[in-house]
Amino acid sequence: MTLTSPLPAGLSVNAMSEPLVAQLIERSEELRVGITRTRAGTTIVDAGVDAAGSADAGMLIARICMGGLGHVARRMAFDAAPLWPVFIEVHTSNPVLACLGSQYAGWSLSATKEETGGKKFFSLGSGPARALACKEPLFDELGYRDKHERGALVMEVNRLPPQVVIDKVIDDCGLAPDKLVIAVTPTHSVAGTVQVVARVVEVALHKTHVLGVDLSEIVEASGSAPLPPPAPDDTQAMGRTNDAILYGGRVHLTVKSDAAARRLAAELPSSNARDYGKPFAEIFKSFNYDFYQIDAALFAPAEAWVSSLESGATYHGGKLDHALLHAQWHVTQETP
Repeated sequence: MTLTSPLPAGLSVNAMSEPLVAQLIERSEELRVGITRTRAGTTIVDAGVDAAGSADAGMLIARICMGGLGHVARRMAFDAAPLWPVFIEVHTSNPVLACLGSQYAGWSLSATKEETGGKKFFSLGSGPARALACKEPLFDELGYRDKHERGALVMEVNRLPPQVVIDKVIDDCGLAPDKLVIAVTPTHSVAGTVQVVARVVEVALHKTHVLGVDLSEIVEASGSAPLPPPAPDDTQAMGRTNDAILYGGRVHLTVKSDAAARRLAAELPSSNARDYGKPFAEIFKSFNYDFYQIDAALFAPAEAWVSSLESGATYHGGKLDHALLHAQWHVTQETP
């Protein structure tokens, strides 16, 4: 057990994200997302498969992923020598519930080619509907289960989900078909790139969980990561979005105790991992595209600043890697 204080049972991540889901649908033309409905009434939001999608759609979907408990913004960097011109910034005052109880992509959803009538399907579901289904052991540790008549799920995949998967989500969540909304964001799409980079704080929370630090220690969490340029396919996009966090991600956590602050500053950064220093796409390929073979310590922000409420001290660990990001993102300095 890594959570000594229960999450607030009165907060429904699906209820809090509902106005954002409505906004995504109502502003579909402006946000360049496609809206379709299944025969049973389930709403599918296409944010990059056939529809163009947009960065604004990606930020709205990121907020939906966080169960309405996070702030997501885009900013320009005006430093003399910026790491990158555009960053995604994230903040939450309910970090454990927003990031692990909602945003974390932990629900495995798959179907065989026989079930789909075509080719097999696989996606990791993220967002507030996870807390309705509670199919992951993580929810037992968090001691949280949501109850709401509507739900929203996000799938980071390059095709729309088949009906067999939609039916599974409906059944596991205990929803009427017309009360479910699924947003699809391929990694290579603009919206997909944004919503993955907006996981910079979530990655820090997950690493904290992996380290075995009591999650109740974390009181506030903020983070930022560079928004990489678009990539021509999902594999390259996966490399770029992961590199953005592993080598350009920065988090600031506020925790209760000095001991937790010291430990997280030292152990949280990605530089603790065996394969640190290599582009993620190269690491992924070396393990035959199997996520579970990669050192779990790698999935973390590059830099951590951790402040202690107990002492008022702030501890710092890790570093950003300008050179690796610029090389991977093909930055060329033009001179007149």
